[in-house]
Amino acid sequence: MKANGSTKTGNRILTRDNLKVLQKMESESVELIYIDPPFNTGRVQKRPRLRTVRDEAGDRTGFGGRRYRTEAITTKGENNGYHDQFDDFLGFLRPRLEEAYRILAPEGSLFFHIDYREVHYCKVMLDEIFSNGGTVSGRDCFQNEIIWAYDYGARSKKRWPAKHDNILWYTKDPKRYTFNLDESDRIPYMAPGLVGAEKASRGKTPTDVWWHTIVSPTGKEKTGYATQKPLGVLERIVKVHSKPGDTVLDFFAGSGTTGEAAAKHGRRFVLVDRNADAVKIMKRRLAAYLR
Repeated sequence: MKANGSTKTGNRILTRDNLKVLQKMESESVELIYIDPPFNTGRVQKRPRLRTVRDEAGDRTGFGGRRYRTEAITTKGENNGYHDQFDDFLGFLRPRLEEAYRILAPEGSLFFHIDYREVHYCKVMLDEIFSNGGTVSGRDCFQNEIIWAYDYGARSKKRWPAKHDNILWYTKDPKRYTFNLDESDRIPYMAPGLVGAEKASRGKTPTDVWWHTIVSPTGKEKTGYATQKPLGVLERIVKVHSKPGDTVLDFFAGSGTTGEAAAKHGRRFVLVDRNADAVKIMKRRLAAYLR
């Protein structure tokens, strides 16, 4: 477990095949696991990098009526995308999720982030894994399907456009698990006039539908990684489903959002990704927490 060396804080970024890392981790050693694996979309996942250049014939208008054009930025050797397609997607995931179950602490939670194409197959598989040979019911270990809803991007003219991801929440024990709802951020009431000024000013706790924007392509949060997830979504998971000092594991770590959410709130993180571009981004993003 010391592929890149250990740190004073215990935070680690490991560059290896995640299955090999998981197989070497101690049983029941991690309190919270969040993973955002490839979605098996069949596409190359890559986020383009753009810049604006002053051009009177350009496609954008800026301050003072000045015209600009947008152009893609390419850097020699840069490749922060990946081909998101598997011949046997569940066969790829299953041994990794079986190890994740073994590693999960008795009161721990697993959050599995996927999309509508694969969620039903993955849920059946997780029900089987969390049944643990029949000692408990995997269906009882399933707590919620969280819908992360956003409203960004193209809109299909042939069907209702898909603007959500699915996050499955499972607990090692169906009755005993960490859930600190008071630590959650609060959201506005949709009809504040119906609840009174005091409640409206305080806001309400979220439901299983989480409205949260994607990472803005031009915002400060963006890292340039193709499938980066918003910090706000991961902070909610970390704060409610773990305690300060706990260890948070993400073995499809990508841009490192899980690590930042964990470190900001006093948790240790273990991040695993074999993609060199992902590791480079994580090391830069999380440098302050690795010293």
